[in-house]
Amino acid sequence: MPKIQNNLNQNLADWSVIYFKLHHFHWYVKGPHFQTLHLKFEELYNFAALSLDEVAERILSIGGKPSSTMKEYLSLTKIKEGGDETKDVDMVKAVIDDFILLTNGLNETLEMAEEAGDAPTADLLTKQVEALQKHVWMLSATAGINVPTKVKA
Repeated sequence: MPKIQNNLNQNLADWSVIYFKLHHFHWYVKGPHFQTLHLKFEELYNFAALSLDEVAERILSIGGKPSSTMKEYLSLTKIKEGGDETKDVDMVKAVIDDFILLTNGLNETLEMAEEAGDAPTADLLTKQVEALQKHVWMLSATAGINVPTKVKA
């Protein structure tokens, strides 16, 4: 299970960086969609907080040690920190891209868990992937773009 624990720590790092990025967007969004996106970004960072906690607790449940510092998160994540986006639609697109990267990472760990016969980990990740896919669909509709399936890493 050490390899699953390593992947779960990367998933945890991705969730953690997304959490802070969503907070950044919540604080700095401007424009005609301010009210809607300000509330949506808050909803999404609360979702990220719950999700990262679930992953950390799963790591502990299977005898692992979850990463817990920004230094660790930044060394493990595939997600870029926020800050360059200034337009509301650019923020939405960044979240979509990040959610797809996270979904891809969760799916990778999910496959490993299934192969190892770790049904509880697979179940947790399946639920997170399902929720992320719904958010990608809704955010894509908000931004007026087709639902993307892949993002350049």
